[in-house]
Amino acid sequence: MTSATTMTTALRTEHRDLLMRLAREVSFDAGSRLFEEGRRADRFWIVRTGTVALDLYVPGRRPAVIESLGHGELVGWSWHLVGWSWHFPPYLWQLGAEAMSLVRAWEFDAEAVRAMCAEDAEFGRAIAVWVGRVVAQRLHASRVRLLDLYAPYGSRGLT
Repeated sequence: MTSATTMTTALRTEHRDLLMRLAREVSFDAGSRLFEEGRRADRFWIVRTGTVALDLYVPGRRPAVIESLGHGELVGWSWHLVGWSWHFPPYLWQLGAEAMSLVRAWEFDAEAVRAMCAEDAEFGRAIAVWVGRVVAQRLHASRVRLLDLYAPYGSRGLT
């Protein structure tokens, strides 16, 4: 998948290289939870292979899948309007995430990335713009998904 929200298209080479200095390779088996809604957001991931589903807790039901993420996409940014995640206080997850298949990813320590953003204003701006693009895309996807689920005529081509 190539979109404005993948790391390779959203960040210039020098910013990708800086960020990748902090990367750690990890993997998650299918069915593994990456994080739970309401818990501390202290890391984030970029998917290398596999699929991660972002989901929303629904009392008395299975979590509702809001979006599926794949290769090159940022996992760890909430779609929720208040925008809490690893990048902004209070650093809490607003959604959950589950590996839908074997997932290989790069994992980043959020505190280390925030410190790097504070030290290098240009890098910090690039990360903020990237996260902003992800937020905009996820808000739109969530709106379409909710319309498909609950509106009388669905999203009617808003994608």
